[in-house]
Amino acid sequence: MKLDIMLAGVGGQGTLSIATVIGVAAVEAGIVLKQAEAHGMSQRGGDVQSHLRLSTEAIHSDLITKGHADMVLALEPMEALRYVPYLSPDGIIVTSSVPFVNIPDYPDVDEINRELSGFPRVIKADIEAAASVAGAFRSSNMVLLGMAAPYLKVLSPESVRRAIGTFFAQKGDAVVEANLKAFDMGLEMAGK
Repeated sequence: MKLDIMLAGVGGQGTLSIATVIGVAAVEAGIVLKQAEAHGMSQRGGDVQSHLRLSTEAIHSDLITKGHADMVLALEPMEALRYVPYLSPDGIIVTSSVPFVNIPDYPDVDEINRELSGFPRVIKADIEAAASVAGAFRSSNMVLLGMAAPYLKVLSPESVRRAIGTFFAQKGDAVVEANLKAFDMGLEMAGK
């Protein structure tokens, strides 16, 4: 069994934290992991993307070819649209519905969301508002990961929860708990 994820966002949103948590969960579960990242001025609001390939069998390439991703996981709706060409016909898009406006000519948000809604399998929500409701505003990336967790077919949501605890442990119990609460909120929003 395999899972190919195109993970995308804007620098500072926590894209690489999601990639690391998924990586920790995969390693702890004994799943083969390949990852390739591209950082475009990530500390200044540039685009950040990562190819995450997980499998119960050997993987021979770090990169996902167009039309083969099982999931586009995006912290930002325009970034979700940017990586749709990688999505397989039966793949799923999990994304924030609210933009991170980092360019002066950002496209019309309603049009972006209309385009995203045209795909057969899309889950989108205002992850920043959900993180705020959960009392973990800085953890909107973990809300998104919670929304995606039921569709990570090689990892259980519980294994991802454990990986969150491992990844954030050095930052203290309060940070771990905030991120777990945000993840659980996303999991609840996914309706699974």
